[in-house]
Amino acid sequence: MADNVYVDATYKSLNKYKEELCGDNVEILKNDDKYIVVLSDGLGSGVKANILSTLTAKIISTMLYEGSTIEDTVDTIVHTLPICNVRKVAYSTFIILQVDYKGNAYLVEFDAPGCIFIRNGKRIDINYSHREIAGKPIKEARFKVEADDVLTLMSDGVIFAGIGNLMNLGWSWENVCKFVTHKTHKGISSARLTNMLSDTCNQLYLNKPGDDTTVATVRIVPQKIVSLYSGPPVDPNNDERLVTEFMMPEGKKIVCGGSSATIVSRVLKEPLTPSLEYIDPEIPPTAVIPSIDLVTEGVITLKKAVDIIRGYVENPIDKTVIEKMDKKNGAAIIAKTLIEDCTHFYMFIGQKINPAHQNPDLPVDLSIKMIIMDELFALMEKAGKVVKRKYY
Repeated sequence: MADNVYVDATYKSLNKYKEELCGDNVEILKNDDKYIVVLSDGLGSGVKANILSTLTAKIISTMLYEGSTIEDTVDTIVHTLPICNVRKVAYSTFIILQVDYKGNAYLVEFDAPGCIFIRNGKRIDINYSHREIAGKPIKEARFKVEADDVLTLMSDGVIFAGIGNLMNLGWSWENVCKFVTHKTHKGISSARLTNMLSDTCNQLYLNKPGDDTTVATVRIVPQKIVSLYSGPPVDPNNDERLVTEFMMPEGKKIVCGGSSATIVSRVLKEPLTPSLEYIDPEIPPTAVIPSIDLVTEGVITLKKAVDIIRGYVENPIDKTVIEKMDKKNGAAIIAKTLIEDCTHFYMFIGQKINPAHQNPDLPVDLSIKMIIMDELFALMEKAGKVVKRKYY
């Protein structure tokens, strides 16, 4: 296992049929030490359940983020949740998963369905211990995770999917485990798994969920570096230095722009072979340099890639975004690589201005390409990637 592991986490909720608010809530946070995922399920449904679950997830994630103990965190929940006037209880289930960068996982559950842990295509049994904190019976476990492990958290709406309709007693824990195990394979993104499980629940409910239904998928990924180079340097004497530094990091290499590709081809002494195949009429074809994973046109392709990545950042489980990523054009391949196959993104940016990419209404130092590269940098940071850039 690599020294550090990283987390790809997404979630999706289905509201109970005819309810405007979901009674489940998920919080995903990360700091310099660890990732924190909290899924809570408030008592009942609608507004009251939403308040209970939101308070629970927010308090737990914030306190753990700031370094509080699980004892203090659960005690705060017990003494903070508002009492329901009808049922005379304050109640929200929760499941907490913390993963640090060394692969140490800590799982805590209170009255939740549980966590499905998949490694190498097989379900791994979790060895829980039991204790009471502030009057609550708590299950907890500590274990190591490895690259390509997948952990699935859920509310009870998942295991009860189809109850009274397609399945008399609901989908059941064991059947959900079998489904997740079957659908999990190396490299699949958390968003794709989340969508598959959530969509199946909705189908079992005949598109009328009988309960709030939430899925959170956590995929453990190793460090994956992607380096992208675009734009000639201001001083042509820096061509060789730029290409040498671009080629130094391990991982995948992407070159965007005709001038950039020509420079890389010349410095590496490798042929540049354009493709004549227009897979998408709106996006220029790619090219080939033997040592480079992907060679594309510049501004048009980069802008389209940024549009896809922006859609992902705004809504990671949007199926239309996933469909766009699965296309075979250069922009889609860039977006898919940066979203699903990248933890560290290194940008090598030449600052020579191409007059064709200059908006006459903008200052000379704000070329269209530079604006696109700035947005790409910001979006990748929002997507949780480690991003660095260097100008030439």
